[in-house]
Amino acid sequence: MDIIISNSSKKPIYDQIASQIKNMIINGTLKEGDALPSMRALARELRISVITTKRAYEELEREGFIETVMGRGSFVARKNLEFIREEQFRRAEEHLLKSVHIAKSSGISLDELIEIIKTLYEEE
Repeated sequence: MDIIISNSSKKPIYDQIASQIKNMIINGTLKEGDALPSMRALARELRISVITTKRAYEELEREGFIETVMGRGSFVARKNLEFIREEQFRRAEEHLLKSVHIAKSSGISLDELIEIIKTLYEEE
C-alpha cells in the first residue's frame, strides 16, 4: 500500500495513515469491498508499531470508511461514496466556520484568511 509517513509532519502517524487511506477511498483507488493489509502487515511495511496502525484502522472504522470482520480482516466499507464525500465536506465546513469566527474577531481580513488556507492546503 502506497502510504508515505512524514516524520516532520505535525500530524500524528496514525492520522497520516488514516488520511491517506480515506483519500484512496474517496478518489477511487480503493473500492468498496477491497481488502486492506492486516494491521501487522501494514505496521511491518511502514516500520511502525502495530498499535499505531490499529489506531488508524479504528478511526477509519469509526468514520465508516472501513469494516473489520473478525478473523477475515479489514475491508473498504460498502457505503455510498457520495455520502462519505458529503460527510467530509460537512466536517470541513464546521472547521472552516470556526476559523471564520476567529478571523473576524481577530481582525483578520477575508483575503488574509484565504491566503492562510491556500498556504496550509499546499503544505499538505
